[in-house]
Amino acid sequence: MLNGKTIAFLVAPEGVEQVELTEPWKAVKQAGGTPVLISTAPGQIQAFHHLDKADRFAVDETVDHVDPASFDGLVLPGGVANPDYLRMVPAAVRFTRAFFDSGKPVAAICHAPWTLVEADVVHGRTITSWPSLRTDLRNAGASWVNQEVVVCTSGPNTLVSSRKPDDLKAFCQAATDAFGAQ
Repeated sequence: MLNGKTIAFLVAPEGVEQVELTEPWKAVKQAGGTPVLISTAPGQIQAFHHLDKADRFAVDETVDHVDPASFDGLVLPGGVANPDYLRMVPAAVRFTRAFFDSGKPVAAICHAPWTLVEADVVHGRTITSWPSLRTDLRNAGASWVNQEVVVCTSGPNTLVSSRKPDDLKAFCQAATDAFGAQ
């Protein structure tokens, strides 16, 4: 289904919710795609289980040295600190926005839509997230709903979103379907 497709996973140097990185990563690999870990700094990223340190993962590329055109889709995992950091890095925001500008699918879970708000790509879109982002997303022009997974096609690309780790099964399926349809 994803044979020959390369999917970017954009994360901060620390703070990503590990399961929101590893489960979509496995889903992309199982569907025949190639996941690539992109961060703002080389080396390794530190993942978390909520507030506790978890595993470290090797960075494949840095966001300031990679071309969004090289990828068929983008996954934005959550974790509170992860997207809060990314939205303050202009290269990460530009990288994220490029997927919308080029019509490529994006999948964001939990707190990850904070990066989408900063990239100014949620206006007119239907989206879900961790509930604490509801007001931020509405203020940015999105229609926020409380659902396990939302697949919004009312913009320049397909936008897949979910609320939390409990939604990962539906999120991974919707994301790989969107990447496969690209």
